[in-house]
Amino acid sequence: MFPTPEQIKTYIAAGLECTHLEVEGDGQHFSAVIVSPAFAGKRLIQRHQIVYAALGDRMREEIHALSMKTLTPEEFQ
Repeated sequence: MFPTPEQIKTYIAAGLECTHLEVEGDGQHFSAVIVSPAFAGKRLIQRHQIVYAALGDRMREEIHALSMKTLTPEEFQ
């Protein structure tokens, strides 16, 4: 069974403090807007690694593709 966007949102929120989080997708391909203070001072690849760490093994086992827009709260305003 494929994960829902709501499940992906829950997975990310459980492992990362987010001030804003949107996830859309069709069960295999997802896109997310993730706003977190944890991204402050981080390069894009580091931000994505933080999200991958929050998702853990789910990134390999459940989620086929995830495109992300990762922003700090200041960048999101």
